[in-house]
Amino acid sequence: MKIVVLMGSPNRNGSTAMLTEQFCKGAEESGHTVEVLNVCDMNILPCTGCVACGYEGNCVQRDDNHVIRRALLNSDMVVWATPLYYYGLSAQLKTVIDRFCSYNSSLHRRHLSSALLAVAWNADDWTFDALTAHYQTLVRYLGLQDCGMVLGYGCGSPSMTRATSYPAQAYRLGRSL
Repeated sequence: MKIVVLMGSPNRNGSTAMLTEQFCKGAEESGHTVEVLNVCDMNILPCTGCVACGYEGNCVQRDDNHVIRRALLNSDMVVWATPLYYYGLSAQLKTVIDRFCSYNSSLHRRHLSSALLAVAWNADDWTFDALTAHYQTLVRYLGLQDCGMVLGYGCGSPSMTRATSYPAQAYRLGRSL
C-alpha cells in the first residue's frame, strides 16, 4: 500500500513528528511505502472559493498544491498528522484540506484508507472532541475507510510525549496496516 502522510506541524522535532516517525516505521516494517509531505514547508495558498476549478479541475492558484493532489491521487491511504491548535487542525493542514475542493470527486473515487495522528498539551477527556468530529466528517464526506486514530493527550513537548504510550500506539497503528 502507498501511504501519504500530510504532516501539519511547523515543529519538525515536536510531538507530532515523533508520532509520525513511529507510524511510518511501523508501516514500512509491514511492507508499505510511506511518503511524508510536510505541508508547513510548502507554499499552499488558501482556497478563494472562485470555483474556477469546477470542483474537479485545475486550481487557478499556482502553488505547491499540485504536489499534494498528485500524491493523494496516486496513493492508497492518507494520514493526517497535526498538533491540536485551539481544538482543531493546524492552520497549515486545514488550508490543504480546503483545497481538496478542486478534486473532491477524484478523492472520493479513490476509496482511500485514512488515519489521524494528533497531539495536544491538554489532557482533559474532551480535548479532541472537535478534531475527531472534523476527522470523522472528512472520512464520511470523502468516502474514506478509517483505520484508526492516535490521540496524544498531555503531549505538550517531546519529553512529555516520550513518557507516554502514544509513540508506541502510532507504531502499532502503522504496523497493523
